[in-house]
Formats: sequence, structure tokens, C-alpha cells
Amino acid sequence: MSIIDIENVSKHYAKTVAVDNVSLNIEKGEIFGIIGPDGAGKTTLFRMMTTLIVPDTGKINVNGSDSVKDYFRIRENIGYMPGKFSLYPDLSVEENINFFASIFGTTLKENYHLVETIYKQIEPFKKRKASALSGGMKQKLALCCSLIHAPEILFLDEPTTGVDPTSRKEFWNMLDQLKNIGLTIVASTPYMDEASRCDRIGLMRNGKFLGVDSVENIIKKYDKQLWGAKSNDMYKLLIDLRKHKDIESCFTFGAEHHFTTYKGTTLDIEELKKYLREKNHNNISVYPLKANIEDCYINLAHN
Repeated sequence: MSIIDIENVSKHYAKTVAVDNVSLNIEKGEIFGIIGPDGAGKTTLFRMMTTLIVPDTGKINVNGSDSVKDYFRIRENIGYMPGKFSLYPDLSVEENINFFASIFGTTLKENYHLVETIYKQIEPFKKRKASALSGGMKQKLALCCSLIHAPEILFLDEPTTGVDPTSRKEFWNMLDQLKNIGLTIVASTPYMDEASRCDRIGLMRNGKFLGVDSVENIIKKYDKQLWGAKSNDMYKLLIDLRKHKDIESCFTFGAEHHFTTYKGTTLDIEELKKYLREKNHNNISVYPLKANIEDCYINLAHN
């Protein structure tokens, strides 16, 4: 059963199309990830779902309420954690939590069961001003404040941007625990590796969804043979691979390049190595690869 229904929604800023005729259904109790680079339209879509801005066209229904007509009811039943730290820097950890609890007519004690795991990690610093917290601790405090009124849906806009890898992992472990108590979580992120922590994802680019499904199913739909390559000069290798007559696309992934050939083309590895040697490459390696979610994103965007 869907808890969020988005139907043909668009949003423009002057001549810029931020969200372009998007339709989407998010199921109750799932972690749904909106994955895409900066400028893809993630934050604009979040702001429309959380009633902060109004769509130019289309409709958004959140837990049975219209985002334009019933915005106040929606705000009572959702938690929203924006990408930028937005709590009061001059208030302490404890004061921030109590303030947001009071807005919704509740207390930390009343809903302690919801934030217990998170709060225990920041409780030693409860008298410290929010401005003096580390990046990871700020995110945990913001999550506490988003949960303190027992929302049914939690919106997290790039919650781990600028946070160290260990804190990112801890944060997603906390989201798994929240999902287990029945909370619906919608999270956006530019980090492709975080996609695997979601039940389903939407790959977003230029205001549109390229694909919506589980990570496993998106990877299964990848219909090309993917290859990896290395040599002694990786930058020159990227340029030379892109110039090869049989290679359709080539991109850098960490310490290697991933490339695909044109449809109907069978790659001759020895011929490719000969071509690269003639371009003065040494220590050449070419090998088949299994696609990951980044490869799928690039393929969908390229198509």
C-alpha cells in the first residue's frame, strides 16, 4: 500500500526545469532512496513532498492528504531533516530537542522509545551547544529532533553529505532500526553506495527519474557487456579508449576505467591491447566486469 503518491508533478524556476513531470509511488514501511548528483532535482522534490513549496503542475498525496490543501495535517505527521544543518546553533543539544518537542506538544520522555538508540550517543554532550558538535553528532541531533513527535514518515534530504564514512554507516544502521518499528523513510543521497541500503530507489537526473526499482532489479536490467581496463597512464588510457572505434562509452571508477562497446560488436581483447600498445601504453589489463548501480545510472543517463 502506497503512503506517498506523486502524479505528473513539475516545478520550474524561471526557465529552469527543476522537476519534470514526475510520477512516483512510495510504499508504507519501506526505505526509499532518491539517488542522483547535485542539480538532479532531489531537494526540490523533497520540498514539495514536505509542503514547503507548491508544485506548478500535478498532485502529491502524503498519507491520504493533499500537499496543497492539507499541508498542515501533513506537517503534523512527518519528520523532515534538510540537507543543511538547520537547528539552533546557540542552543544546547538538550534545549534543541526540548524546543522541537514542545512545538508538537510532546516531550522527550514521552517519545523516548523512538530516539533512545540515537539519544544515548549524544546524551554525554547534552549541555554542549549544537554549533560545537562534530558533523556526525549534528546529524544525530537533527535526526532526534525530526523523530521527537513520532512522525509516520521521515524525510531525509542528503543526511550524510559531509559526514565521515564511519558516521555514514552508523547513520544508515539507525535508519534500519527505525524501519523495523514501521517508519516509512524517504532519503536522498548523491552517494551511489548508499543505494544498497534502500528497499527501492529512484535514479534521478535533470528533474526526471531514469528508473525506479530495487537495486538488484535495476542491475539485472543492465543489458550490456561491461569491461574494465588499466594501464600505466590512466588519464591517457581514458582518452584513447574513448577514441576506439568499437567503444561506446568509457568512465573512470576509482582505480580503473569501465567501458562498453556498441551493440552488436564483439570485443577483440588482443586487438584492443595492440591498439593501446601503439598508443604507448604499458602494463595493460582488460577484463570483464559485473555492473554496479553506478554503471546502471551512467548507462540510463547515456541512453
